[in-house]
Amino acid sequence: MIRQDTIAALATPPGMGAIAIIRVSGSDAITIADQIFHSVRGKKLHREKSHTIHLGTIVDGVKSIDQVLVSLFKAPHSYTGENVVEISCHGSLYIQNSILQLLLRNGCRIAEPGEFTLRAFLNAKMDLSQAEAVADLIASENEASHQVAMQQMRGGFSDELAKLRDDLLNFASLIELELDFAEEDVEFADRTKFHELLAHIESVLKKLLDSFAVGNVIKNGIPIAIAGEPNVGKSTLLNALLNEERAIVSDIAGTTRDTVEDEISIGGIGFRFIDTAGIRETTDVVEQIGIQRTFEKIGQARLVLYLVDLAPAQNDFLAAAQAIRGGVEDLRRQFPNIEVTVIGNKSDVLSEETALRISEEIPEMLLISARKKHGLDELKAALLSLVNAGLLQGNDTIVTNTRHYDALRLALEEIIKVRHGLAEHLSTDLLAIDIRQALYHFGEITGQVSNDELLGNIFGKFCIGK
Repeated sequence: MIRQDTIAALATPPGMGAIAIIRVSGSDAITIADQIFHSVRGKKLHREKSHTIHLGTIVDGVKSIDQVLVSLFKAPHSYTGENVVEISCHGSLYIQNSILQLLLRNGCRIAEPGEFTLRAFLNAKMDLSQAEAVADLIASENEASHQVAMQQMRGGFSDELAKLRDDLLNFASLIELELDFAEEDVEFADRTKFHELLAHIESVLKKLLDSFAVGNVIKNGIPIAIAGEPNVGKSTLLNALLNEERAIVSDIAGTTRDTVEDEISIGGIGFRFIDTAGIRETTDVVEQIGIQRTFEKIGQARLVLYLVDLAPAQNDFLAAAQAIRGGVEDLRRQFPNIEVTVIGNKSDVLSEETALRISEEIPEMLLISARKKHGLDELKAALLSLVNAGLLQGNDTIVTNTRHYDALRLALEEIIKVRHGLAEHLSTDLLAIDIRQALYHFGEITGQVSNDELLGNIFGKFCIGK
């Protein structure tokens, strides 16, 4: 239910800055702003055109608070679909609080988290999937997540679903019409075309569901654990990838006793690297705790970079190769569901002949020198190959939201039921039940089917001011 009161909130991050923006939305937004805003040219906001900006002063009685710019957006041509005023003031905390308090005294209330976007949804300025994309856009930390959120916010996902739903709804109407004429045994819906439509919908839904694996990675980043024995160069590799001294590096075994995490963007995709404690047998209690945490982090990773020291290979590459293969096998045995990539570090100490022989012995191993930053471009390219970045190059829709994934999965189940029922010549009333359920799950995504609990859960996660 749309609340008719007028809300206000800080739309920029809290704290001191060059400027701050205070957003006001509601039927009385312009009237309230007129009470506290004095234009330098004596203008009244309610008389001005929408999408205009005005210079003036915010005043509290005879007291001037700040010189501001006021942006005017009249209903329905605004973000929320209501009258909206945005006050751009200087970023002093005192000024921000003074203006907000003044607005509250003149009839506004502080907006709840996500209430501006909720009002946009309730006023049909966007559907539910687009509203959720707003939150994803705000939270995006790399090019890929930004691109996916922008595509969804512009309605790419909604448009694709709307087309499927409309086509299904047309056939559903014909099926329901048949129920009204059940005694006359007539068929209004062409069963051949209906079967073709269901096959098409099933194909699209499966494609969308398959994209979730990529979408989830894009949205949350790929967790990658850097594992290996002490002093193989794990911390050096992390520092080299981040291009900063993030982890402590020393020649003392066991220097890293806890996990160190940081995220970088490679090719527009976020990768979360986790530097772990060296894996070895030890009696040091603190180091044992670090090693235990290492195994915990490996279990949470999507990929393990198993780093090995190639220096011993210069003297006996066969023994070194055997030790490397043994370490990899142990890791894969312990974590069978996690991909392990072997990285040979300190390749700069090897002769060309030894490097070639060790590569022939372990062809899947990537040779690098973390200290000299050799081979890092090849490593980054290998990491990017884990993600189906091709999806990002075109206009393919990518699902990133777990709620959408669940609804699509349930819709697919119903579509498969309808297809099987059609093949087995089930009665029209039974087909209609499954079709209605499929339409229901489609509607859940866009908000055509919603409830207060769902909306509260979604918009409650937004920041105040959005």
